[in-house]
Amino acid sequence: MAFSFFSKSGGEKGQVDVKGLREAILRFIKEALQKVEGGEGRHIKELLLYLAPDPDDKHLYEGAVYVHEKEVFRNEIQRIADDYAIELPDDWTIDVIFADKLPADVPKIPEIDVAFQMHTRRQVAHNASSAIAYIRILSGEAEQEEYLIKATDGKINIGRDKKVITENGSYRLNKIIFPADSNDPSNKFISRQHAHIEWNKDAECFMIFADEGGVPPRNKTKISIAADDKLIKLNSTQIGHPMNEGDQVILGESVVFLFSVKAEG
Repeated sequence: MAFSFFSKSGGEKGQVDVKGLREAILRFIKEALQKVEGGEGRHIKELLLYLAPDPDDKHLYEGAVYVHEKEVFRNEIQRIADDYAIELPDDWTIDVIFADKLPADVPKIPEIDVAFQMHTRRQVAHNASSAIAYIRILSGEAEQEEYLIKATDGKINIGRDKKVITENGSYRLNKIIFPADSNDPSNKFISRQHAHIEWNKDAECFMIFADEGGVPPRNKTKISIAADDKLIKLNSTQIGHPMNEGDQVILGESVVFLFSVKAEG
């Protein structure tokens, strides 16, 4: 059944269309931005738009927000900001999120299945600092089957055994540990200084880096990308790779772990 909402005149219901949806969304965003006083707009970092339409109407909502041309929708909002002298920073972002239901704590746009909120740079930094993820061992034997990692953990070392003496005589402490005395043959191909994970504040994501023992010719570190099944090889200790939901990391010959931001169960 197609979604309908009250028109401006007389409360009569009319069929929703892409243009009407877009106008309603942009009008609400405009009113929210107009509440930003003076130069406070420059502190806005991200806009979040949540959409939870009925399946029959999803294509209309997708068209309303230019889901396949994200920059076009961003330009529409930037035009509003320019018209009303709202000084948004150059790097502001808009995230369009389709969901089964709208979040209860986000202001809803009247009469349509959309909610909208803004975050300042400080709020984004606070949210990022509380980011967590899960490392789940799929192949090989680690001390734990699952590790919880946090953005505040700093450098999360991965390797064989817990404590390793480095070339300069200092100790490296591995947090994701594959015991050397394991009966699992996969562990034999893990270096003591194989890789590490750390939070990237600028990209707002966890990244994995190969360390000295995890690059050719000594060893291998590869990432199987969940989104497109591509296989990325890390050949340098200086260049890391962002980790996304469902990516699998292959260490050595056959140790594999899954990266996820979702708790099991």
